[in-house]
Amino acid sequence: MVCAAVFAALFLLAAVPPVTANDVTLRSRDGAIELSGTMLGFDGEFYRVDTIYGELTVDGSGVTCEGPGCPNLIDFVAELTISGAATMGDLLLPALIEAFALRHGFEARREDEGGNAFVYVLSDRNSGAEKGRFRFRLTNTDEGFADLLADEADIALALREIRPEEAQFARDAGLGDLTGRSRSRVLALDALVAVAAPGNPVESISIVELSQAFAGNVSNWQELGGPDAPISLHLRDAASGTGQAVEDRILGPAGLDLAHDATRHRSDKALAKAVATDPFALGIARKSATGNAQTLVLKGGCGFPLAATRRTIKTEDYPLTAPMFLYLPARRLPKLAREFLSYTRSPQAQMVIRRAGFIDQAPEEIAIAAQGDRLANAIAGAGPEIGLDELQAMLKKLGNMKRLSTSFRFEAGSVKLDAQSRSNVELLARALESGRYDGREILFAGFSDGMGPAAPNLAISERRAEAVEKAVRAAAKTADFDRLTMGYIGFGEAMPMACDDSSWGRQVNRRVEVWLR
Repeated sequence: MVCAAVFAALFLLAAVPPVTANDVTLRSRDGAIELSGTMLGFDGEFYRVDTIYGELTVDGSGVTCEGPGCPNLIDFVAELTISGAATMGDLLLPALIEAFALRHGFEARREDEGGNAFVYVLSDRNSGAEKGRFRFRLTNTDEGFADLLADEADIALALREIRPEEAQFARDAGLGDLTGRSRSRVLALDALVAVAAPGNPVESISIVELSQAFAGNVSNWQELGGPDAPISLHLRDAASGTGQAVEDRILGPAGLDLAHDATRHRSDKALAKAVATDPFALGIARKSATGNAQTLVLKGGCGFPLAATRRTIKTEDYPLTAPMFLYLPARRLPKLAREFLSYTRSPQAQMVIRRAGFIDQAPEEIAIAAQGDRLANAIAGAGPEIGLDELQAMLKKLGNMKRLSTSFRFEAGSVKLDAQSRSNVELLARALESGRYDGREILFAGFSDGMGPAAPNLAISERRAEAVEKAVRAAAKTADFDRLTMGYIGFGEAMPMACDDSSWGRQVNRRVEVWLR
């Protein structure tokens, strides 16, 4: 389709007088057609040129390039600029690049450029010829988005989902829809956790209590079951993705603002150290960077306590799972960069992610016998509208199946999948295309919150399960669906994960799970 569009564009240009070249001229092999403009980029296969007709992408195999802006086709070096969250770029991305290089026959050499900037140079292991330069600018999520929108970065590293105003700015700037399915992907998983000093007698806290504390409405540990002492609040700085995620996901849904006396920290390490040495500290940190601080379990009055474990984070049962995003431009990246991005989803890369201290996305099958807490909570939460008959029917359907660790959730007040779930669609689709689940039955099981009558909730949960099933089918373009069985079902409010008395609890309960036989 790209080639057809390019040839059509070049055909139309044949009748137009040649443009005065200011950078490059692309000429068809027979010399009959030429296109002049400013070279914006070359990915080893396609030229990207700014012309009087707008920005055009031209297949390099059909043209020759003349002018000072033409790239070296013989010794082409793929260039990639990565900007954003230092939490992702300090350890995780370098570990993945080095593993990718080792697997693909490259030597990886790091060149520091001062401050938070460095370059990974990938060279052919036999000839020593440079093949790629991956340049890093590590600051924070805000800067990563700013560089991507200014076309000064090819990939933005983000510790939160893009905000509506940022997405609108991208659309206004002609960069397309950054909330689209192919514009972001989840690299790894982490979680936001409440932390306190070792020895603090408080071992659990609800999200409501957490939000009230960071808004300054709860200011004494005694109100949380601890000693009679003031709470000192600790949080990452306002420009960090972690600090912004706290405001977006914990304070925002409750309509609260952050207390003015919270101590802000410029790094995860500094936050963890400050909390661990302050006996009255309460902080919110990333699970991967808690240091010596004590992690508090999330509790709920009508749900079982949830600790941030590898399994609860992967299934998103833990309500403060924190995905780590890569945001991508609409234009093509160099082939070497595309190969690296493909590698990050491989089983080998998932092992690297785990060794780096983060949560991988390799799918796991969880037997129903290992889900006793969930089933006990379903029984405890049964009421007049969801009784024993409904629970028995659910267990009869799922009893001989296993739950996949991949889950799907929706944006607040919307039927649109959230950013992590859109990435999960792609992951599951790629698994189906590879034949991973050939010969299996896949069932998408929808669940709702408990607000409103049970019958409409049952219908809503089934529609959401159907929507996810359709999205996965559409994304798995080369899968052979004759080799497996796929279906969907709704269970309504039959298996709550949290209380419905808060927006956080309702969000956790509204989900679509994947079950396998």
